[in-house]
Amino acid sequence: MSAVLNPSSTRVVTAKAQRAGTTEPAWVRWSLIALALVFMFLFLVLPLAAVFTEALRKGVDAYWMALQEPDAWSAIRLTFLTALVAVPLNLVFGVAAAWAIAKYEFPGKAFLTTLVDLPFSVSPVVAGLIYVLMFGAQGWFGPWLQAHDIQIIFAVPGIVLATVFVTFPFIARELIPLMQAHGNDEEQAAIVLGATGWQTFWYVTLPNIQWGLMYGVILCNARAMGEFGAVSVVSGHIRGETNTLPLHVEILYNEYQSAAAFAVASLLALLALVTLAIKSTVAWRHARELKASADVPPERPVAPPHLSKSTQP
Repeated sequence: MSAVLNPSSTRVVTAKAQRAGTTEPAWVRWSLIALALVFMFLFLVLPLAAVFTEALRKGVDAYWMALQEPDAWSAIRLTFLTALVAVPLNLVFGVAAAWAIAKYEFPGKAFLTTLVDLPFSVSPVVAGLIYVLMFGAQGWFGPWLQAHDIQIIFAVPGIVLATVFVTFPFIARELIPLMQAHGNDEEQAAIVLGATGWQTFWYVTLPNIQWGLMYGVILCNARAMGEFGAVSVVSGHIRGETNTLPLHVEILYNEYQSAAAFAVASLLALLALVTLAIKSTVAWRHARELKASADVPPERPVAPPHLSKSTQP
C-alpha cells in the first residue's frame, strides 16, 4: 500500500520548520539555547553583577566619593574628550573610505581595503609603540617636535591619535557591505537628473546608509571610551592629566583601592550598557522600518490622460 502525500499537510510541516528555523529535534534546539544562556550568564551577567556588587560594597557614599575624586573627574573628562574627537574623525574617514571602496574601481582598491582592516590584526600595544617610535623623544619626528615645543607622546594628542588608529575600521566596515549591496543605480540616476555630488550623497546615499552609519558610530564610540592597550603606551599614566577611565581603574586596583576601582569600572560598565541599549534601539527601529516598507503595496501604474480618454467607450 503506497503512501499518499497530502499537499496541505506538507505545507503545514514546511511552515512549522520555517518558524522553528531548523529541522533538528526539539531537544537539540533547547540544549543549544540552554548552553548559550549558561555561557552568557557565566561570562557576561555574572561578571557585570560582580562589578556593581563590589562597587557598592562599602556603601553608596563611598561609591559617590570615588567618582567625585578629582583624578576620577579628570579621567572622565579626558575619556569623553578623546571620544568626542576620535568619533567624528572616524566618521568622516569611514564614510569616505566606504564610498570609495564600494562605489568606484581604481588601482590599489584591495590595498586600501587591507589598510582599513589593519587595526583589527595589529595589537593595540603595538599601535601605541608605533606612535612612540614616530613622535617620542627619540623617534623620527621627536627632535623637531621638541625644537618647536610640541608634545604628542605622554599628552592628549597622542591619546587621541592612538584611539583614532584602533577605532577607524568600525564605521568603514559597517558601511562598505551596505553600500555594495545598494549598488550605484540610484546615485547614477540622480547625477543624470542634474544632482550635484553633495546632493546625491545627502538625498540618495545617506538615507540608504543611515542605520548602518549610526550602528558604526555607536561601536566606534564604545571602543574609543574603553580602549586600554594603545592609550596605556602613549599616555605616560600621569594622574589627573593623561589617564582615561580604563587607566584610572588600573591605577586604583594596583594601589589596592578595590572599592574605588570597581566604582569607576561600574561607570564604564554603565556606559557599555547604555551603548548596548542604543544599539538595540537602532536595530529595532531599522527592522521596523524595513518591515513597514515591505508591507506597503506597490503603487498601481496610472495611465497617461490621453490613453485613459481613448479607452473610454
